[in-house]
Parts: sequence; C-alpha cells; structure tokens
Amino acid sequence: MASRVLTAVVAAVLLAAADWPTFRGDPAQTGVSTEALPDKLVQRWTYATVQDRAGGGVEGTAAIVDGVVYVGAFDEHLHAIDLATGQAKWKFKAGAIKSPVGVHDGRVYVGNVEGVFYCLDIAGKEKWKFDVGAEITSGSNFGDGTVLFGSQDETLYCLNRADGKPKWKYQINGGPVMGTPAVIGGKTFAAGCDSILHVLDAATGVEQSHVEVGGQVGASAAARGDTIYLGTMSNQLLAVDLKKGEIAWTFESPKGRQPFFSSAAVTDKLVVAGSRDKRVYAIDRAKGTEVWSFPTQGKVDSSPVIVGSRVYVGSHDGNLYVLDLATGRELQKIKLDGPISASPAVGNGCLVIGTEKGTVYCLGAAK
Repeated sequence: MASRVLTAVVAAVLLAAADWPTFRGDPAQTGVSTEALPDKLVQRWTYATVQDRAGGGVEGTAAIVDGVVYVGAFDEHLHAIDLATGQAKWKFKAGAIKSPVGVHDGRVYVGNVEGVFYCLDIAGKEKWKFDVGAEITSGSNFGDGTVLFGSQDETLYCLNRADGKPKWKYQINGGPVMGTPAVIGGKTFAAGCDSILHVLDAATGVEQSHVEVGGQVGASAAARGDTIYLGTMSNQLLAVDLKKGEIAWTFESPKGRQPFFSSAAVTDKLVVAGSRDKRVYAIDRAKGTEVWSFPTQGKVDSSPVIVGSRVYVGSHDGNLYVLDLATGRELQKIKLDGPISASPAVGNGCLVIGTEKGTVYCLGAAK
C-alpha cells in the first residue's frame, strides 16, 4: 500500500514538472523549469494564429498543461493547440490578448486588452467572466480557491475561482498593475507606478508591509526564500529583503538608462533578466554584482527561462537565444519570423514561444 502511495506521489510530481501552468512556471515565478531540453533545439511545428490577414501578434506567454498549449493573440482568440502535433484543438473568441495564460485545476484563465477576464474549461467553454474596464496585461496566479491578476485600473484583483465573484481587491494609487503577482508563503505582491512593493496577505488582501523601490514597476516579481527580485523602469534590478523590509542590493545597467520590463529568473546563485538596453544580465544573487552580460540586437522584454545549465530568452531582434548559465556564452541562436516579446514556456521536452508576427513555435528534439 505504501509503495502504491509513493508511486502516485512520484507520478504527480513528474506530471507537475512536465507542465508550465503560469507565466513564470510556478507560483513564486522563479522562471526555472525542472524539465529537460535537448542540447540542440529544432523546430517541431509552427502554428499561425491568423490566416490570410494581419493582426494576430503573440505577446503573451503560453501555458502548457497535459499536452496542450494555451496561448492568446491579437487575433481576438485564445488558442488551444496539441503539443505533440501543433494542430488546433479549439479557439475561443475572447478579444485581443497580450497577457499570459494561466491554467489551474482544469480551468483556463486569461484577460484581454478591453479589461475582460475569462475563465474557461479545458474544452474551451466559458465558465464565467469578470469585467474590470481596463486593459489586462498581467497573467494569473492562484491562491486557496482564488485567482489573482493585475489591471491597468491600478488594482490587483482576487476572485473566487468557482464563480468569478470578487473576494478582495487592492488599489495602488499612481498607475497600472502590469506584472503577474507572485504567491508564496501565504503572501502576494503588488507593484506599479507608485514605486512601492506592497506585501499583501493572499487570503485577505490586507497590506502587511511595503518597501519603496525607487522606480515604477512593469515587470513581474520573482520570489525565492525571503527575498523578492524585480526590475524597474528606472534602469534597476532589485533584491528586496522581506524580513528586514528593505532593499538588499541594487544593480544598474551600465549601458544607459533603460527599463527592465523582463521578469527575472532566479536560481540558488544567479538572477537573470533582460533589459531594453538590448542585453541579458546575470547577477550574483547574494552580492548583486554582474556575473556576465550578453548583447542582442534588440530590446529584451522577453523574460528568460532557465532549464538545467542553460538560459532561453527571446529578443526584439527576432532571435531566440540559448546561453550558458554559468558564463553567458551563446550556445545556439534560432531565427524566428518576427520580434519576440513573449517569454518561453517549457513542458514535456519542448519549448513554446510566440512572435509579434502571430506565429507560435514549438522547439525540441528532432522527430
């Protein structure tokens, strides 16, 4: 009996590891996958979000769950694509979408640029919708029976997953909540144009503490231990010590004052993020000093993903870069059909990413 229980637990862990259900892969938004990718990525399939007309750009990050890719596009649809074949399973007309897709407990969540947040079942049938009346660029994250997301109306929302009714909301005075909220240890976080990181009780929305971060925030925060890592629009990447309620270190790009819209990926040793100065940076997690930087030919709004000893990140120059995590050395460069704002999603031995031309790429081992 014990062996059967252990087998079931191991199987559940392996299944979870094979999925990418939220913007950065996990509730803490670390951007790190336990999956394995081949040493050399090859194109397995492409999927066009628009047929015979323009306007289908993909800026939001896909979710990968149970062998299905879920991705939104500017063609006003949420698409469900078979990961193995690249064939459409269904699409749902949800308005133009630039936010990441979230999947949790058999339901799919996404917001659109008109401010409508949708909940669908995995067959593509609408369960409920909630209108905030302002653009949604934030992805979703999940609490105990709840779904959380930010909006351009300066508010972080927490809705009941069962029926979409509001449980609480937290308003930031001074600008939109653009980033996807991390959820860890019963806490969630809101940051926007007030230049403050707000630490909230995830169950009630009550603020527990806050830290001034010295710049407006458009990126999503990543949590590891008692530290939050986030970039600002003021050329800075920060580590915020939650126990002390203060900034532990600040890194500034030496290549000119450009914002960090890219969200950080965090390992035990490094913090990796892209900048609009066209570079990818790896920062020592303990010291806040630069370990390496890698130049691209376009701004880097795509948030890097770390798989094993490699970093995967897109650039507005139209390339997906594969870098050595320890040194920043280029291991592979894959030319896609347009600028890349979306971030990679990793699952079942594949990497999925969209372009602003509206093409979704699946890369993995040769068939």
